[in-house]
Order: sequence, then structure tokens, then C-alpha cells
Amino acid sequence: MSQKEKRNESKSNPIAALLSGRLLTQDAVIKHLPFLLFVAFIGLVYIANGYLAESSVRKINRTQQQIKELRSEQISMKSELNNTIIESELMKIIQQRNMGLDESYDPPKKIVLQSSELEEIN
Repeated sequence: MSQKEKRNESKSNPIAALLSGRLLTQDAVIKHLPFLLFVAFIGLVYIANGYLAESSVRKINRTQQQIKELRSEQISMKSELNNTIIESELMKIIQQRNMGLDESYDPPKKIVLQSSELEEIN
């Protein structure tokens, strides 16, 4: 076979040349093999980057959902705490638990000690 026939045969049926392996053994393909491998590597990096970005977006969405849940829990606990600080609510809780505490109706009194009295106590 002459070279013209070989060229015509490979041009006329590129799929057959690829499947038989003749396409991969041509000098032009072998000469550009480093570039083709580099392009394939860049393609793999691009695909991996897409998967990592998608994974990061999922983690961010999950974290934002947890933040919303914790924020609503914090608000409800804060309102409960504000209700228990009210004196009337506090008295109800003490009576329910039978703690034996009574409300003092006398105002608090300030105890004033002289330094000599303080030394006697210590």
C-alpha cells in the first residue's frame, strides 16, 4: 500500500482507526501526548473542584440550618428565663417545690460594725 492509500484509509474511517489503535500510534499523536495528558489532568482537577465546591455548599447550608435552630432555641429559653425572674412566678415555683421559704415583708436593714467590733468577731 502506498502512503496516499494509507492516508485516505485513515481519513475515511477515523472511528475504525481509533478502535484498532492505529490512531494512537501516529507520530502526531505521540508528539502531542504530553499536552493531551496535561489537558486530561486539568479536566480531572476541574471535576474534583466541582465536587469539593458542592460539598462545601452542603456543609454551609447544614450549618446555617443549625444556626437557625439554635437561635430559635435561645430565644425561647431567654423568654422562659425572663418569666421565671418575675417575683410572682418565682413565688409560685417556690410554693410548688415546697422549699419552706417565706416572703419577708420587712425591708432589709443595714448592719454597721466598727472596726474594733469586726476584729472581735474574727
